[in-house]
Parts: sequence; C-alpha cells; structure tokens
Amino acid sequence: MQTVIFHSTIYGPIHSRRLGMSLGINLMPNDGKICSFDCVYCEAGFNAQGPGKDGVPTREMVKKQLRHKLEEMKAAGQTLDVITFSGNGEPTLHPEFKKVVEDVLRLRTEFFPDAKVSVLSNSTMAGKPAVADALLKVDNNILKLDSAIPHTFIAINRPVSPNCLPEGVIADLKKFKGQCVVQTIMIRGEYDGKKFDNTTDEELNALLKAYQEIQPREVMLYSIDRKTPAEDLVKISKEELERIAQRFRDAGIQVQVNA
Repeated sequence: MQTVIFHSTIYGPIHSRRLGMSLGINLMPNDGKICSFDCVYCEAGFNAQGPGKDGVPTREMVKKQLRHKLEEMKAAGQTLDVITFSGNGEPTLHPEFKKVVEDVLRLRTEFFPDAKVSVLSNSTMAGKPAVADALLKVDNNILKLDSAIPHTFIAINRPVSPNCLPEGVIADLKKFKGQCVVQTIMIRGEYDGKKFDNTTDEELNALLKAYQEIQPREVMLYSIDRKTPAEDLVKISKEELERIAQRFRDAGIQVQVNA
C-alpha cells in the first residue's frame, strides 16, 4: 500500500517541477497522515493508514529544525528558490499554522531573502480567518481546485466532511481577490466503483467559470507524476495538458503547465 513519503519535519532540498529548488516543511506527522481530503492520486497514500504516533510537530520544533537546516545550507553555499509547506496531509490543519508561517517568513528573510515561501493547500481551511491571513502573507498561496462539479470533486478528492463541496471552496477562494494561485490536476480513471474524468467539455467549462470567478494570479495545470494509492488512474499527456491550457488562455486565464 502507498504510504507517507515524508519522514521528517524539514526535508530536502528537492527539485520541484513547479517551484524550483525547494526546501519542504511537513506540518503533519512523520509516521502517518492527517488530511481533510483523501485524494485518489495522493502521493502520501490514503488516510486509512492512520495518523501515526508521533503527532504534529510543535511550532518551536519547526522553527528550531528550519533554522538549523538554513544555517547548514548557507554555510555550504547552497542556493534556495523556495520554502514549501507540503507533506503528509493538509498543512493548514496545524493548530499553530499562522504562527509557523510568521516564523518561516522571518527565517527566510534572515538566511535566504530572495527565496519565496509557498503553501500547497487543498483549500478546505481557506475560509478560516487565521488561515486566510497566513496565506495572504506568503509569496505563493497555492490552492487546490480539481473540479467545479460536485460528483467529480467528491470522486477525485474524497473530502472527509460531507459538507465540503466545490461551490464552498470557490466562494472561499474568491475572497482572496486574486492573491492566490489555483492548482488543478487533470485526471481520469476509476476508484471504488466511481469513474471520473475532469478533462471533458462539461468539466472544463465548469472549471473555466470557477477560474473566472476566482480571478487567480495564475492557474497551475499538472498531471500524475508519482506512484498513487489508486491504481486505475490515467496520466494526462503534456500535449493534452497544453491543449486544455490553451483553451483557458484563450478565455484570458494565465496558465502554467507542469507535466
């Protein structure tokens, strides 16, 4: 079974196809997964593996470990493009998320002032005032929207809360008034008896309408890149991603393709 892939709070640096040389921050357990989604394509596996025993790192642990790593990188003459909140679940679920973001921003400025700070979020906590405030402070506020149609959204993202639907996510993302990047994986396949395909005309039209309402700084389109917990998934080719991206660009949306 596909399980968590990050076994430390600070990991990397690694080369991200979307963000460059990235140092990762995992605010979820090192031995389990905690997430408000249970996506069929999640590289960290399904939520059924459990939250583990280590618990989430404290704010002080994150600050101490990040300082140590940045000092080490600086002394070694390494470069850094971005510090990225990602990991074994949804980072914005951390109880001290806002304070952690503030610590990271200060440390970034101290050691690598040209580096960006990015958050990869599934958008489920974006409506919480403290989370929204923190997301507005980072350089790259990257928020997920994989489908604007409820049955596809549920089949792909498998939200833990039955009240989590695309219209609510879109409403929360609109509140950022363009200070966000929307990230969408293009995918088709089947899991647990449910077929899904967010590349159809109906799906793309719904996504376009959502993008036009949200007015993000940019849309990131990407496809499967690593092993997934659900096996019957189709990797969308770069050529198809580009065709979809051009459709959105023709409607005035800024789109980046990562294949």
